[in-house]
Amino acid sequence: MKLEENPHALDSNIPIERVQIGVRMEKRMLKVLKALAEYFDISLGDLLEGMTLHAFDNKTPFSKETLQRVEQLKEVYGMDYDVSVSHQFTEHLPGTEGRKTSSKE
Repeated sequence: MKLEENPHALDSNIPIERVQIGVRMEKRMLKVLKALAEYFDISLGDLLEGMTLHAFDNKTPFSKETLQRVEQLKEVYGMDYDVSVSHQFTEHLPGTEGRKTSSKE
């Protein structure tokens, strides 16, 4: 991550309130995210917050080295897709007897 880009990262405290959320994510993607958070020795929530803040500012959250690590982790966890499939996931839920539930619902 590009933590060094934030001049306030070490010398400022911004009061916030965190809330617990329940979200569903594709299993392999979650494994890659958890492994990346572990690699940086931060929580999954901190990783997601950082990624979100970068996305909101239209900036990449990761250095070239980190993106290489992401590619390695994707290989380890079998995440064999990329952004080109965004919003195209189809989930087979137990008890739906063959019906598909897309991520658009």
